Amino acid sequence: MVKLIASDLDGTLLLDGAITVSSEAIDYIKKLNDYEVVFVAASGRQYPNLQKLFQDVQTKIGYICENGALVKYQGETICKYPMDRNMGLKLMEDIQNREGCEVLLSGEDTSYLVPKSKEYEDHMRNYVGNNVTIVSDFSEVKEDFLKISVYEKKGIGGSSDYFADRWNDTFKGTVSGECWMDFVAPEVNKGRALMEFQQLLKATKDDTMCFGDSYNDLDMFKVSLYSYAMTSANSEIRAAARYVTTTVEDVLHDVYQVLSR
Repeated sequence: MVKLIASDLDGTLLLDGAITVSSEAIDYIKKLNDYEVVFVAASGRQYPNLQKLFQDVQTKIGYICENGALVKYQGETICKYPMDRNMGLKLMEDIQNREGCEVLLSGEDTSYLVPKSKEYEDHMRNYVGNNVTIVSDFSEVKEDFLKISVYEKKGIGGSSDYFADRWNDTFKGTVSGECWMDFVAPEVNKGRALMEFQQLLKATKDDTMCFGDSYNDLDMFKVSLYSYAMTSANSEIRAAARYVTTTVEDVLHDVYQVLSR
């Protein structure tokens, strides 16, 4: 039976632009935890942002942050995979020089911005809900670079091929949302991070469930027997999963019903 459940956030557990996790989902996470099923939030988001979203259960769940570059559980860092600093600085310079694009640099507990517009800063602080640190130059940042993201308000489709062609030989680049493209160290992905939890919790592929809607979720599908794509995902993502669901809550309900019989 299922021991480990991992879910992407944006477009998966958070549907239709939702900015809070439903009370129903939180309730099922609590109930499943009583049966020693561990829930893992698996997202491109930062650790403090995820803690806020899961405030009522934050000590009970695991965290795959920054698309797998940082893995946290019960307040401990299980592992992290930094990017090459010098090449990261060059990538961010390229993003800054492209019209319509903004940079998000992820550290362990904050996001660093050199915003071109106040609107972008406000979006990260007040809509995305990140801890934000403004710097005048990214070279000022002393901590490890965990993830570098491109934000393009008009849609990342206008720039994804440009950045992939220039940087996919150096970093792992993935389109992670309508307006976002993320770059991490080549060995980083959500599937590898989920395997860290499998090892830690003595779980296997056969008792792991996951949910996702985008390309950065495909590696989780590969290491989960019970892989679910959202009905709102594109056909390629749906085809890569074993099952399809409209909401994560529907499946959590079914798992709880089986366990509580």
